[in-house]
Amino acid sequence: MPVPFVSATFLDTVTIDPTGANISVYGQGPFEFSARLGYDMGRKEDDSDHLRGLGDVDMGAVVGAKAAMKFGQAEIFAQLDKTIGGSDGLEGTIGIEVTQPLSQSLIVGAGASVVFADEKYMQAYFGVTPEQSARSGLARYDAGAGLKRADFSISATYMLNQNWMVRGQAGVGILVGDAADSPIVVDKIQPTGMLLVGYRF
Repeated sequence: MPVPFVSATFLDTVTIDPTGANISVYGQGPFEFSARLGYDMGRKEDDSDHLRGLGDVDMGAVVGAKAAMKFGQAEIFAQLDKTIGGSDGLEGTIGIEVTQPLSQSLIVGAGASVVFADEKYMQAYFGVTPEQSARSGLARYDAGAGLKRADFSISATYMLNQNWMVRGQAGVGILVGDAADSPIVVDKIQPTGMLLVGYRF
């Protein structure tokens, strides 16, 4: 589905977009540390017939931090996000992103990351309590802390001119551990695709 997306950066420090705000706190050479304010949309049981009887996971505010180190065209990063309200859970991500210009107009990229979560997050999204089991018909399930998923992506960005660009991205997420074994999950392998047309000013 089409989604509008606007991002603005102020004083090379604060970036605001529909997902929230990122604030550059410290940068020295290849190292950068930033903070994040955002939100978790939660989950509605009427999003899918398969979720009926599980109840809603409320929306919550997210506060987080990210540390990144650049090595040439590669960036290794670690990010930690805490949800306040909603699942009240904690998520962490460790990954690597590589970008390589092939010409003045074409840039290709690739990324890989793993996501882990604490017990509160896992139980909110993948667990089934006795009450939820009785209402939904799904088996009772206790989801513990640990790895949640692994993500892989590739992208290509073509600069039409100084302002206009086109970007295509494809990826796949693979649920692992207690997330993959949850009776809530229908597909453990989750492909994604995106086509973006952007204007920069």
